[in-house]
Amino acid sequence: MASRSTSASPAASERRTVMKVLIALGLVLVAQALFALCLVSAQQLLVPRDMPFGVSGAPSPVVAAVASKAGLSLTSYPNQSAVTSAANRGEIYGAYLTGGSSDTLVVVPSKSFFAQTELEPAFLDAAHKLGRPVTVQSIAPLTADDPVGAVPSLLLLPLLIGGYLAAVLVFKAAHGVAAAPWRAAILIGYALVGALLTDLIAGPGLGAYPNSRFWPLLPCFWLVTSAVALASAAVQAVVGRMGTLLVAVLFIVVGGPPAGGLGTYLLPVYWRNIGVVLPPQNAITLINHVLYFGGNDISTPLVVLLLYVAAGVAVIGWYGRIRPARATAPADGPGRAGGVPPARRRAVIAMVTALGVCAVMQCLFATTYMDAEHAPKASNLPFGVVGSSPVLTAAQKSISLQVTSYPNEAAVKSAIDQAHLFGALVSSGGSTTLIVVPSMSDLAPLDLAVRFEDAAKATGQKLAVQPYAPVPLAAKDPFGLVQALMLVPLLIGGYMSSTLLMTATGRAAGRWRAAQLLGFAVVGGLLVDVVVCYWLRGFPSHKFWIVWPICSLIIAVVAFVAAVLQKLLGPIGTLVTVVVMILLGNPSSGGASGVPYLPAFWRDLGPYLPPRNGYILLHHTIYFSGHGTSQALTNLLIYLVAAGAVLAVLDWRRPEPAVPVDATEAAAMAVPIGATP
Repeated sequence: MASRSTSASPAASERRTVMKVLIALGLVLVAQALFALCLVSAQQLLVPRDMPFGVSGAPSPVVAAVASKAGLSLTSYPNQSAVTSAANRGEIYGAYLTGGSSDTLVVVPSKSFFAQTELEPAFLDAAHKLGRPVTVQSIAPLTADDPVGAVPSLLLLPLLIGGYLAAVLVFKAAHGVAAAPWRAAILIGYALVGALLTDLIAGPGLGAYPNSRFWPLLPCFWLVTSAVALASAAVQAVVGRMGTLLVAVLFIVVGGPPAGGLGTYLLPVYWRNIGVVLPPQNAITLINHVLYFGGNDISTPLVVLLLYVAAGVAVIGWYGRIRPARATAPADGPGRAGGVPPARRRAVIAMVTALGVCAVMQCLFATTYMDAEHAPKASNLPFGVVGSSPVLTAAQKSISLQVTSYPNEAAVKSAIDQAHLFGALVSSGGSTTLIVVPSMSDLAPLDLAVRFEDAAKATGQKLAVQPYAPVPLAAKDPFGLVQALMLVPLLIGGYMSSTLLMTATGRAAGRWRAAQLLGFAVVGGLLVDVVVCYWLRGFPSHKFWIVWPICSLIIAVVAFVAAVLQKLLGPIGTLVTVVVMILLGNPSSGGASGVPYLPAFWRDLGPYLPPRNGYILLHHTIYFSGHGTSQALTNLLIYLVAAGAVLAVLDWRRPEPAVPVDATEAAAMAVPIGATP
């Protein structure tokens, strides 16, 4: 009987391990699919929806024509002064003023740059068709350091991550004590430090906004970080370990996409309504209005964020009073040094270390994304030309182009088909046409059109603008954003799968680790492909089968790299993976705007990291029939084979002890979405 019991024990242990592995990978699949669903559905189709818009003067057929196509919520104002006042308070996205002989279109770029790019052409086109002269007046213009209004969104990222990580890492450092009486004070104190670091980096450090905004923004940053940190701690106090996962889902997976950094009223209505009750959207509104509208119209975000702070403090205090934290170690008695028990010293050191890690991560998020994206400016933008025109010479004074000459328009379009050009100027027979490529970049067509139209006026030339795309953008992806949005859950799914496998098995690698990660990559790639293609219609359905293996390849590469780093460095390997893939790789991918809009450092770094290669492979396969993907595919395959080989050698040559589960969980928490129950 004894021998039978002994033989059954390893089998039972193996079954338990298999179940843990399946549960861990299943959790990652759910998180990955949910993140893809939320992120893409919220931002793939940014068009006006019930957008506050002012009108003044007699009813205008121009307004009626635009309002019949765009979702505008019209508000009448008695005169131009009232319109200007409302625009300066950030209450409206624009306005149309009817005059006697001509009309005025008011745009508010700081409210939403992308709303302006939708509204201004629509009104000018309608006015032209109806024979109404119209002038454009800009109120609250954006600065040269934030030409597309990206700074509020980029500021949200470190504040959100900092608050979340502070709550999570303090929870882990305190051995799962979520409601100790001192916890609220520590989190509020850290929030001030994190806010100050973010403000110093983004303002004086990177120049993303004027130094005059440093002090007005500091309390805003403090409030946002405090709200997220305290609310997270409160959820952990109520739910326990599962609270960490719940916080990540609520504040990052569900709360992040409807933050509305590009304009709240460009979001689908249901996402806008969801975002109203969560910290991210209120944080964006608060930062935007303090940065650009003198702090006007911030009552609602202040109230909501203060309620999160108050609720967090109340819950932490209540649970700390009715369920006092148990001592995590016996009294030290005579073993004290200088009157401070060694156990308490160790707890303090663990807490300080945890908050130090959090501060470093918050600084990295503030630095990398802000530096890469706050002021996109084209550098050596690949551009074709047919014939000669003074317009090109004039345009090159305001935009950096890498010009290549072609014999005719057919040759230019052939080069565009192969993803070589972002635009072209064709001069033939007395006419000049600017060809823009919306599927190559969301920003370049507008940038080129503005620069070349100004150049045409300066030189007295007539210019026609012609969009051209080898494969038309999907109806639900009119700005070509989906591939950049898809990339994030693919990257996160890769390192989460390796991290949670480490948690489930207690080891950074194992006999079947590579096979398990490959299997997950196949299933995870399929799931994201199904969600984005068939559910959300984010790209043409006939691309489904070719996109699946690309998604799986990206996940597998990141998972293998994470597994190698975890094998070499232990749980800290997860943090290194996050730094490489999310903090360095994702900003250097170029995204929807395109590589030429990156600063030099990020432009040069990108080819060596998986995110840029993954994005190019996805994007060019969908919209350029696979042209220009050879190098990207080769680089990803090299990563996959090399990481797989290193992982196999390490498993063979370097046996390892079990990884403590608590340490593994702590590493898993220190990522934007990675969380283990």
